[in-house]
Amino acid sequence: MTAPQTVAQADEAIKAGNAKEGERILKAILSETSSSSSDDAFLKEQEAALLRLGELYRDTKDADALAETVRSSRTFMSSIAKAKTAKLVRTLIDYFDGIPGSQQTQIQVAKENAEWAKSEKRIFLKQNLETKLIGLYFANKQYRDALPLIDTLLRELKKLDDKMILTEVHLLESKVNHAISNLPKAKAALTSARTAANSIYCPPTLQAQLDMQAGVLHAEDKDYTTAYSYFFETLEGFALQDDARAPLALKYMLLCKIMLNLSDDVNSIIAGKHATKYAGKDVEAMKAVAQAHEDRSLERFESALRTYKDELSNDPIVKNHLSALYDTLLEQNLLRVIEPYSRVEIAHIAKEVRQPVREVELKLSQMILDKVFHGILDQGAGCLVVYDQPVEDKTYQVTLDTLKHVGNVVDSLYKKANKLA
Repeated sequence: MTAPQTVAQADEAIKAGNAKEGERILKAILSETSSSSSDDAFLKEQEAALLRLGELYRDTKDADALAETVRSSRTFMSSIAKAKTAKLVRTLIDYFDGIPGSQQTQIQVAKENAEWAKSEKRIFLKQNLETKLIGLYFANKQYRDALPLIDTLLRELKKLDDKMILTEVHLLESKVNHAISNLPKAKAALTSARTAANSIYCPPTLQAQLDMQAGVLHAEDKDYTTAYSYFFETLEGFALQDDARAPLALKYMLLCKIMLNLSDDVNSIIAGKHATKYAGKDVEAMKAVAQAHEDRSLERFESALRTYKDELSNDPIVKNHLSALYDTLLEQNLLRVIEPYSRVEIAHIAKEVRQPVREVELKLSQMILDKVFHGILDQGAGCLVVYDQPVEDKTYQVTLDTLKHVGNVVDSLYKKANKLA
């Protein structure tokens, strides 16, 4: 009678480069049956085999095999503790993160397991998987799929009063609503998440995520000073936990200082301990933007956007604020060019700011409508005509104020007349 094979043997085979043999051993362990359903050592070995098989498929980038492993493991999961099942399933689903292009497979597996958990009446596992599923929908920009699931899950959680998952779901609700530009709902959801978090012990990583979202929403309101303080708290929280999201918080801190036009602060942060620890393309990208903004150079600004496309243009939060910054920078450059003139060719302005004529023409039109300066575009002659700042005639405002006071006097006399009557 041959001795049963072990996870350690499979691990040795995989490390020796024989992945097929390791896979065979792990599958053999999972297919074995124990004479006793309460054999803890046997179940522990199978659990280790399942996780090692998942790791193997993650490392070999085999999403289909990993998906099949999760599906076929349900029989085994029915024999272990429910709390352990939730952790095991989420760990296996997290392995998809290491496989490029496997997002839709990951979503499908999470959805199938949530339905299985529901049919097995494993409520805790179902809620965990649905929370994970909402996060996957958000990451893949499937906001229409996320919102109804959020509503359904929140109704269930409020009945059960599970504050931890409630905090996570409200945070995801805030992120999804922010992504679809529904800021009032995003703020309300974040308030609900904070309320739920205040009544329990909130893990540092989750607290850092709440601070991150608070910073993002304050930045949307152009309150960059408050946003910076939240991002600073986020960075401290993630740094203590060695979380991979710490550099992102640092990038948003630098963004706030750039938007506040505080170049000296940007340089001091970059020279600080956190920037040294998390030095990389994110910090370099923000440094390039800060320098371009300080020099009021559109050319350098555009060069930074091209050079650091992944760090700037592909980050929706940074892209949104840098778009506003670019508009401000273009406006400042245009005002500097047209200031000495009363009449100037649009082609000359475009040449000076090194932008296409059409883009300059559109921006000048917008500035005239916004009353940044007074003038007209003579498109027939291809010129901009700039007028002097008109002297404000205060007669109209004084007349309105006089009429308002007369109205107040009449109202007062009317009330006194009513009392006499």
